[in-house]
Amino acid sequence: MIQAINSELISKVQAEANISPRKRSTYNFHKEFSDPINRMLNAINPGSYVQPHKHENPDKREVFLLLTGKALLVFFDNSGNITEHIIIDKEQNYGVEIPPQKWHMLISLEEGTVVYEIKDGPYNPDDDKNFAPWAPSENSSESNLYLDNILKKCSFNDI
Repeated sequence: MIQAINSELISKVQAEANISPRKRSTYNFHKEFSDPINRMLNAINPGSYVQPHKHENPDKREVFLLLTGKALLVFFDNSGNITEHIIIDKEQNYGVEIPPQKWHMLISLEEGTVVYEIKDGPYNPDDDKNFAPWAPSENSSESNLYLDNILKKCSFNDI
């Protein structure tokens, strides 16, 4: 079945993100977790905390292509120090390919940000992500402060 990525679909995923307590929503194009390539839309709003993680054992590549809005990808070393960050927008970088075994987190810089994500499959929730032990978990009371500190370190104080 052909699936168009159009304004109607993007608006639907954005609307779901707007009412989600996590401030984000996904729409999967792959129908089975066993698919060798996972493809999805990720709508993410400012204030949504995606815990730093990497894809290792099994190693997986991940690609983010910006469709709407603006986002920040932050990369870390094994101790949690920021090694680099990349803005994904319509001006500079339309997307980023992340190699396996690279600590990273995605941060929305504008309401209505939607990225098309492509990741090696299959998806297994038990080993899909290795969460950074030096960062708070998503539901932690410290996650908002951690997110604010990352934004400040990357010179985004007013998000």
